Amino acid sequence: MTMTHSASAVAPGSSAISEPVSSAASGEQRLARLTGLLFLITYATSIPPVLTFYVPALTDPAFILGEGFDTGISVGALLELMLITANVGTALTVYPVLRKQSEMLSLGYVAARLVESGFIAIGIVALMALNTLRTNAGDADPAALVASGQTLVALHDWTFRLGPGVVVGVGNGLLLGYLMWKNRLVPRALSLLGLIGGPALLVAGAGVVMGWIEAGSTAQIIATVPEFFWELLLGLWLLVKGFDRKALESLNENPA
Repeated sequence: MTMTHSASAVAPGSSAISEPVSSAASGEQRLARLTGLLFLITYATSIPPVLTFYVPALTDPAFILGEGFDTGISVGALLELMLITANVGTALTVYPVLRKQSEMLSLGYVAARLVESGFIAIGIVALMALNTLRTNAGDADPAALVASGQTLVALHDWTFRLGPGVVVGVGNGLLLGYLMWKNRLVPRALSLLGLIGGPALLVAGAGVVMGWIEAGSTAQIIATVPEFFWELLLGLWLLVKGFDRKALESLNENPA
C-alpha cells in the first residue's frame, strides 16, 4: 500500500508534479507584465523632462541669473529618479527568465541598465547644482555664473549622449534584442527591431562622440527610431501578452 501511494505521488501528469511547473510559469508571466509596465514607465518619466521641465535651463545661458529655485528642474529631477528606478526594474524583473538562456548576457543587460542609470543620475546632479547656483549665487560675477552654468549644462548633455545615446544601444538594443530573438519569448519580428536599433544607436552615438555628426541632428534622430519603437512595442507586448507560452515552456525545460 505504501509503494502504491509513493508511485502515484510521482506518476507522470500528477498534480504533485504539474502544479509547481504551472505555478512557476504563472510567476514568470507576472514578471513579463511587470517588465512591460516598467518599460512604459520609462517613457512616461523620460520624455517630459527633456521636452518641458529642463528646456529653460538647457537652452537659455542666462537661466542661472534668474531669481529663486526653479521648480521645473526639481520636477524633472524627480521624474528622472523614477526613470532610474524603472530602468533598473526592467533588468531585475526579466533577469530570472533570461538567465536560463544565458546568465552571462543577462547579467550584462543588468550591468548596462545600471551604467545607463548612473549617467542619468550624474545629469540630475548637474542640473540640481545649476538650480542651487541660481538660488545662492549672491553677488557673484554674472559672467562667471553664466560660464559655470554652461559647464553644468554641458555635463548634463554629455551624460545624456553617453547613457541613453550609447549604452542603451548595447543593453536594450543588442543584449536584450539578441536574448529575445534567441529564446523567442516575443515575436522575432519584434526582437529584430532591437537587433537593428541597437547597432544604429551605437553608430550614431559614436558619431556624436567623435564629432562626425551633431547631437540631436537628423541623422541621430533617424538612427534612434528603431530603438524607440523596439522598447515601446516590447513594453506594450509584454504588458498585454506576456511571454510566448511555448517558448517559455521550452526555456524552462531546456535551460542553458
